[in-house]
Amino acid sequence: MGIVVDIDKQRSDKPSLDDLTAIVDADMAAVNALIIKRMESPVALIPQLAGHVVAAGGKRLRPMLTLAAAKLCGYEGERHVTLATCIEFIHTATLLHDDVVDESALRRGVDSANAVWGNQASVLVGDFLFSRSFELMVEDGSVEVMGILSSASARLAEGEVMQLLTANDTDTGETEYLEVIAAKTAQLFAAACRLGAVVAERPKVEAEALDAFGMNLGITFQLIDDVLDYSAKQAELGKEVGDDFRDGKITLPVILAYRRGDDDERAFWNRTLGELEQKDGDLEHAFGLLQKHGAMDDTVDRARHYGAIARDSLGIFPNGVVKDALVDLIDFCIDRPY
Repeated sequence: MGIVVDIDKQRSDKPSLDDLTAIVDADMAAVNALIIKRMESPVALIPQLAGHVVAAGGKRLRPMLTLAAAKLCGYEGERHVTLATCIEFIHTATLLHDDVVDESALRRGVDSANAVWGNQASVLVGDFLFSRSFELMVEDGSVEVMGILSSASARLAEGEVMQLLTANDTDTGETEYLEVIAAKTAQLFAAACRLGAVVAERPKVEAEALDAFGMNLGITFQLIDDVLDYSAKQAELGKEVGDDFRDGKITLPVILAYRRGDDDERAFWNRTLGELEQKDGDLEHAFGLLQKHGAMDDTVDRARHYGAIARDSLGIFPNGVVKDALVDLIDFCIDRPY
């Protein structure tokens, strides 16, 4: 199965983040330094627990988007570093809260914070990081920036609640599920990108284009995550295969397989996901049903669709190394299952 490629720049090697990482390398060093500085607290548990999550790795994709979007818009100041840090604090706070809600024991292959320090400490340190992000917004001083980030934070929380409400509900449809991931994942991508145009004081059309790029990239990213949860490659990313299945999460591959299955197959999904009555061999049977109905491949096709929209959103920007790196990022996100 192929991947989405730039029709003007097809290549034989797999897409990577190398070019984007190189472009924002110096700025990311400044972001990382600011993260460490603003995690400081006289309450020792706070930097200890927050540092555990930050040190667990991750590509820092969301703050990288803010930095790259600012460069795409020709920005030469320093505000983007502060705002990229805001984005990362918001994201890290949600990870802490999500692991508590999901009762996750691992985060990127290491013990989750809640597994080490407990749920109460994880929730409270997540609150601390949210507060730090808003301190940084206030220091930036832009009402427009505060509006973008506060709105994104609210939508993100709404998305998590929506996901909670659809968990174990096999009647969830594709439209409803897309609304969930647009809120809980893609909204922060969109805000991260839009900030690049705002700090550069670019026209509204460019801000909206970057917002659309981030939104569709975020949907692409989450759809591929849905596929990876049922993929052997998930282990390479520090997660256990089938976490979504064990938690009863209704993701797009399941939605497609459920709609295409017969009565016996739907009864299986209702038992394992709707009622969380799971037994040995159920995960393997779920794999078989997903493959039987082409649910994995079709989810990747959906991701390609949103990736193409993200690519088109960059069309108003001049060609160059930053734009090329952002196009590579789309392809990288889609290529992850292979």
